[in-house]
Amino acid sequence: MFNISGNIIDISQGCIYPGTIRIQGGKIQSVRALETKETQFILPGFIDAHIHIESSLLVPSEFARLAAVHGTVAAVSDPHEIANVLGLKGIDFMLDNAAKVPFKFFFGAPACVPATPFETTGAKFGPDELHKLLNRNDIYFLSEMMNVPGVLNDSPQENNKLNLARLYGKQADGHSPGLRGAQAARYAKAGISTDHECLTLEEAREKIGYGMKILIREGSAARNLNELMPLIDEFPQMVMFCSDDRHPDDLVDEHIRHMVLRAIKAGLNLFNILQAACLNPIDHYGLDVGKLKKGDSADFIVIDNLEEMNIMAAYNQGQKTAEDGRSLISRTRVEPINIFRAQTKSAADYSVPARPGKLKVIEVIEDQLITGSILAVPRLKNENAVQDLDNDILKITVVNRYENRKPAVGFIKNFGLKKGALASSVAHDSHNIVAIGVTDEDLALAVNLVINNKGGLAAVAGKEEMILPLPVGGIMSALDGYETARAYKRLNAKAKALGTGLKAPFMTLSFMALLVIPDLKLSDQGLFDGKTFQFTDLFSN
Repeated sequence: MFNISGNIIDISQGCIYPGTIRIQGGKIQSVRALETKETQFILPGFIDAHIHIESSLLVPSEFARLAAVHGTVAAVSDPHEIANVLGLKGIDFMLDNAAKVPFKFFFGAPACVPATPFETTGAKFGPDELHKLLNRNDIYFLSEMMNVPGVLNDSPQENNKLNLARLYGKQADGHSPGLRGAQAARYAKAGISTDHECLTLEEAREKIGYGMKILIREGSAARNLNELMPLIDEFPQMVMFCSDDRHPDDLVDEHIRHMVLRAIKAGLNLFNILQAACLNPIDHYGLDVGKLKKGDSADFIVIDNLEEMNIMAAYNQGQKTAEDGRSLISRTRVEPINIFRAQTKSAADYSVPARPGKLKVIEVIEDQLITGSILAVPRLKNENAVQDLDNDILKITVVNRYENRKPAVGFIKNFGLKKGALASSVAHDSHNIVAIGVTDEDLALAVNLVINNKGGLAAVAGKEEMILPLPVGGIMSALDGYETARAYKRLNAKAKALGTGLKAPFMTLSFMALLVIPDLKLSDQGLFDGKTFQFTDLFSN
């Protein structure tokens, strides 16, 4: 048992008063007002309302160690990255590892494993798998429904997933970038309760009108806070904060607290901001996270002031998890699990014989998951279409890692490499190997480095090689989180030394195989048009 005093921020009542909180057995026994003046502030902890823990390249226990320092006490996590690689075994790994730390994780049942039938993955979830998951008390929701055409066209398979969520009384998350009008209304009416993919303020307002809650995202690749910030004061009951995908170096620097600070500096209402950051996820998903009320779990943070919100301490279930910028969560032992059957490739595997017509080229857009689609006159050499550095058109490849097959090859613009290649076995959502290279020889070197390490992020230029191994499912490190962050930062610097000007080149690279985000992407089976939701020829007619 212990007491802690400070200016208590009662978000639901919209007031701040000096008081003392008594904690015993991980629960709040009482909250008592004081007459004395206090300096520090006590408030409910921050919650990441939607994240793929795997995208931090960290196992849950290491993610917790880094996030707690920023005052985060809980994360609502969709484990579909590991599920696409290892199925139910992968989800069990996440749950088991998460249970070893006091930080609170709330996992969902991945709705789209695989995300589409147009890519090779390590597992498939049907009705039986979803029944098993949604029937569990430690699975809190149906994860994002990425098959938007399936929902809109009343696909029996997608309807069955949504009916299972209703049967077990659990929310269904959405994923519908750019969906508007009657289609957005139909998507929401099907039972979709959230969306974290809104591209514009108008789109978000429209979806709120259809009853959907909007998760405002600030990740390493996609950042929407500036655009969507007005929603916080306009619809305080209908918004939450999330990071979706955040790499480890960014997690060391900031998390949900940073979004709160930016909203405060923009002049928004403090209590509306904190409602989005601390309370709305609890109410929406039915989370066992304390709101600083009698009988609640003792999950809260202590800050020094309301302008800078420096985290003096964070608590989960009455246990101090962070103090003055230092994590107090102990490291746990990690036993890697994985699947990797790809064999090394040669430069010749990436050749593209020329054909009539222009090339369909993926166009990278900074800070967005969506891509453009442009046509370009191919540069030819020895009757092959090759990289065109003068116009920043490089080759991109996706290599099947679950079976030993010939690579799929396409072209990409705006990545900016001037030499070498980058490769990654973090490639949403099936996590085959994705790579971009200035030459076919560079591509082969980078891909083979990942294959030989059974997963990782790699940068190569001639004889220079650098890799961050990811032995847990080929998508997560087994190292200390801060050590992983430092290694990733060095790798990111190496990528920029090769010429790219992208803020997060590896994060951007990882989404070039995500077929459910338009316009143009590449899977291990070929070039894919996200608007028509079908494969398309590399050369235009």
